[in-house]
Amino acid sequence: MAAESGTESGNCSAWAAKDPSGLLSPHTFNRRTVRHDDVSLRITHCGVCYADVIWTKNRHNDSVYPLVPGHEIAGVVTEVGSDVKGFKLGDHVAVGTYVNSCRDCDNCNSFLENHCSKFVFTFNGVDTDGTVTKGGYSSHVVVHERYCYKIPDGYPLEKAAPLVCAGITVYTPMTRHNMNQPGKSLGVVGLGGLGHMAVKFGKAFGLKVTVLSTSESKRDEAINLLGADNFVVSSDKKQMESLKSSLDFIVDTASGDHPFDPYLALLKVGGLMALVGFPGEIRVHPATLNLGARTLSGSVTGGTKDTQEMINFCAANKIYPDIELIKIDYINQALERLVNRDVRYRFVIDIESSLK
Repeated sequence: MAAESGTESGNCSAWAAKDPSGLLSPHTFNRRTVRHDDVSLRITHCGVCYADVIWTKNRHNDSVYPLVPGHEIAGVVTEVGSDVKGFKLGDHVAVGTYVNSCRDCDNCNSFLENHCSKFVFTFNGVDTDGTVTKGGYSSHVVVHERYCYKIPDGYPLEKAAPLVCAGITVYTPMTRHNMNQPGKSLGVVGLGGLGHMAVKFGKAFGLKVTVLSTSESKRDEAINLLGADNFVVSSDKKQMESLKSSLDFIVDTASGDHPFDPYLALLKVGGLMALVGFPGEIRVHPATLNLGARTLSGSVTGGTKDTQEMINFCAANKIYPDIELIKIDYINQALERLVNRDVRYRFVIDIESSLK
């Protein structure tokens, strides 16, 4: 634990929260030396996820301070271990929401490492050596090569960062449940960092996409900026009634508490709704599911194989998250704006030019 604790000097510069106020400030600590199967990367960019708010403010009562958040990491390989075959110096790479797993269970053997019982979060997780992991609001990171992803040539690093959390979180259930069938209809609940990526994937898959939002103010950007085919204000009963039993799929990205029956009623017989957010509770009338043979499914992030596939898909189809690039010294204001839903659609920290 000592190697990862805050010191006045260290080989890694960062910004960290020191207590549950969540206020971040400059910090230094030591990263481990590169092992035979490790990759070290100089971080150029790091996306800002709501998870960063949750753990910097100790919302789950398990935060270990000083805490360096950030699990949407993009950068350039600077060193590889002696046994690493998949990466070389200068490669553009990404690291997502986890940096370790047992690599031996059924889930790991099926490339579902995100469901491994020994899965280690990229920050505020306890690694196999007992150290507390520290995330991407930092100058470099060292990670086992399995949890590192190649970013194809020409894909901008600042756009790649949000793919490994926001992107994969919606891509995983969409591909798992065959939401990639051209001509089918998709509803997207919520138009934030995850929701806007679900719209982009839906259009790339050839779906007819309807955005379901509580805010009429998002209509123009949903249709004219993101290319959605339809926009419905979910609090308007008349608009919702017009969509009843018309959608094949729904991706629900909303984490605030919200009713489920009105959305499930929009599904056709046999339709499926995938939940990727974490509302306080789920309440569903059995008839809403049973009478329409509907399915409500959960999902969280994605395995290593799917993550690399998703990055390659984005590069091949020119799918880019919409971001607001910020400097590291703006991070406290950015987190406050994120809480207030004042971002279109993902903050990305320019680590390379602003972390000194």
